Amino acid sequence: MNELIPNIGSNYKDLLSYQKCDVIYQITYYFCEQFLRNGDRTIDQMIQAARSGKQNIIEGCAASSTSAKTEIKLINVAKASLQELLEDYEDYLKTRGHRRWEKGSVEFETMRKLGREHNDAQYFMNIICSRPPETIANMIIILIKQADYLLYRQLQRLSSDFLKHGGFSERMTYLRRKNRDKTK
Repeated sequence: MNELIPNIGSNYKDLLSYQKCDVIYQITYYFCEQFLRNGDRTIDQMIQAARSGKQNIIEGCAASSTSAKTEIKLINVAKASLQELLEDYEDYLKTRGHRRWEKGSVEFETMRKLGREHNDAQYFMNIICSRPPETIANMIIILIKQADYLLYRQLQRLSSDFLKHGGFSERMTYLRRKNRDKTK
């Protein structure tokens, strides 16, 4: 077991889940500013859900050095926030009579491929500035589903790591016992 008490957390900016959530946040901000009416409560809700997705990843990574439980909880909150945002985009399409891209369609598969290959917000911002709102909503739905999968995998890894290595409290207990055994 590592003798260092603090577990050195990951750099959140290196995480694909964070990068994808940053793209989602920036596109959502643009979408709300451009296509929703001022005074619509959905604007704040969508922007906050997108922001919560990325901010909870940051907070979870920061907490990882002392609490695996908190890290797992915050990553799950990020995942839940994205589900809320997904529903808002799906509602946008439904309430305006727009088609949602089906899996297997040319649009869906093209966007899915772009989402797998790119995590740079500027790349997507350059694309969306010339697209209608229903296209952007469909694009972001795919990005949200990709981010959700990445967060799911991240939660699996965090849970597995916790089972193998324990958390901060377990490491502290181990080191206390080890120190006590040395002094006997």
